[in-house]
Amino acid sequence: MSSDSAPRKRHFSMIRDFQPADFLTLANGASGTAAIFFSMDHVRAGSIGKVYAAGTFIVLALFFDVMDGRVARWRHQASVMGRELDSLADVISFGVAPACLGFAVGLTGLLDCLVLLYFVGCGISRLARYNITAEKMSEEAGKVTYFEGTPIPTSILLVLAVMVLAWRGAVDRALPGGIVSLAGWDFHPLVLLYAVSGSLMISKTIHIPKP
Repeated sequence: MSSDSAPRKRHFSMIRDFQPADFLTLANGASGTAAIFFSMDHVRAGSIGKVYAAGTFIVLALFFDVMDGRVARWRHQASVMGRELDSLADVISFGVAPACLGFAVGLTGLLDCLVLLYFVGCGISRLARYNITAEKMSEEAGKVTYFEGTPIPTSILLVLAVMVLAWRGAVDRALPGGIVSLAGWDFHPLVLLYAVSGSLMISKTIHIPKP
């Protein structure tokens, strides 16, 4: 009895350590995961409604991402654990989920996929760098004063663009820009939007003041 109860106590102890903002962060990650599920369902069923649903869940993830920060500041309960949770959830919702949505609507060529992987890699790198610089800034200035590179939630612009294309029926074979063949590999010029978004995330020359 005692051997079973110890792990159970540790499990519930971890949950008790969560702050209200942390549950909003988990909702962010869950929304991003739901978006990935709907993107995969669109590939399987070809229903444009799944694209709308995926995009809506990513927008919902942004809402939770904004709210967790506000709640944490309101309750003065910002923590290292909360920051790590936030980064992990953001990778899912604003890195992996938008890439999956792009793939679902037709960015499926080999070169397209390489660009989508680059985009996700930039998002991961940007969040890792932010965590390191945030700790340094907090020690020197008492708080984080600016973002280096565009924040990963700016990928919501890509998501909104995809939703507009879906509304206009310009997905799959009807993607704007058509298909270009490079060295025998299919390439959709539209995927360059993901390349630009990812590159802006890891830029060291862009400094955005943090409110």
